[in-house]
Amino acid sequence: MSKTIAVLITDEFEDSEFTSPAEAYRDAGYKVVTIEKQAGKTVKGKKGQAKVVIDKAIDGVSPAEFDALLLPGGHSPDSLRGDDRFVKFTHDFVASGKPVFAICHGPQLLISANAVRGRKMTAVKPIVIDLKNAGADFYDKEVVVDKDNLVTSRTPDDLPAFNRESLRILKLAS
Repeated sequence: MSKTIAVLITDEFEDSEFTSPAEAYRDAGYKVVTIEKQAGKTVKGKKGQAKVVIDKAIDGVSPAEFDALLLPGGHSPDSLRGDDRFVKFTHDFVASGKPVFAICHGPQLLISANAVRGRKMTAVKPIVIDLKNAGADFYDKEVVVDKDNLVTSRTPDDLPAFNRESLRILKLAS
């Protein structure tokens, strides 16, 4: 049975930070499930290149249903962390020990879920201070892997490394 990857996403996500990993995961045989407030809704990337039809509503899912979590960047994570349901889902997912993949502003949801203290991470420059203040060990590298279950990257330029390490971790978790 193939692994299922949850994606917390809403309008103004960074287009390629969803489309590139999602394509890599699907090509490797994984199922990608998008989650927002409302199933069936179409959300748009901030560059206007990507549109995503939401598969499931946050009220109808549990971290137990998924094998990994993708948190794309853009303005999406900041919007979602204002909703306690997404913060709780993220917190519970991290607590499960299953793989989490966050790029660019994606770690904002992990910060709000109080899930970065003592973790090795990277992120886009504007949120580095937030990561450090929340207790993360920051590294300015294209990809940082912590404890074989957390993969973080900085920007769309880092997507090849992000996708490579995410797929490696998914295989390890098999």
